[in-house]
Amino acid sequence: MSGSASIDDLLTFEEERPKQDDRDERGRAGRVFRALAGNAAVVAVLLVGLRAVGLQVSLVILVAGVFAVSAVRRIAAALAAPPPAPSRPSSTTQYDDGTWNWGARDALRTAINGWELPLDWSTTRPERFTGVILPRLAELADERLRLKHAVTRESDPARARALLGDRLWTFLESPPRRPPSPRDLAVIVAELEKI
Repeated sequence: MSGSASIDDLLTFEEERPKQDDRDERGRAGRVFRALAGNAAVVAVLLVGLRAVGLQVSLVILVAGVFAVSAVRRIAAALAAPPPAPSRPSSTTQYDDGTWNWGARDALRTAINGWELPLDWSTTRPERFTGVILPRLAELADERLRLKHAVTRESDPARARALLGDRLWTFLESPPRRPPSPRDLAVIVAELEKI
């Protein structure tokens, strides 16, 4: 290629013919030899097996049968469609059987773990609840208030308190000394969902 080339020269593609070398012929000879050796081994095993059970079969018929089955198997493998490319299944094209794929990494599982682990830690370390869980609940409450009622606890405390209710407001503004029980936390979350 010379020092200056046009854009057409760069974008055209001419397929080069593959060079025949000795490696292709040696590879082909090796494949043929392996196929013959495999077929001979199958014939030998079948011959010994048939003779062990007392059956006499002509060697020519046995060899022809093994080679025919081998040829059909190789032709079927060559004509088989290639495996489908791995792609992300879309929810509209794939049937959902209702079972949960626990091995998959998805946003829902990540979100559940984001709550599950800190809640589990907070049972043994109460400061963990007030330092990790309570701020998340407060952010969640503010976000729900902002989305549904266009207020936050900071922008309009009186209206936010009325929307949240006294129990939820007190819980968010003056944190308890120890983490609430799972039942109390479920009630708080239920009130938070009603916003």
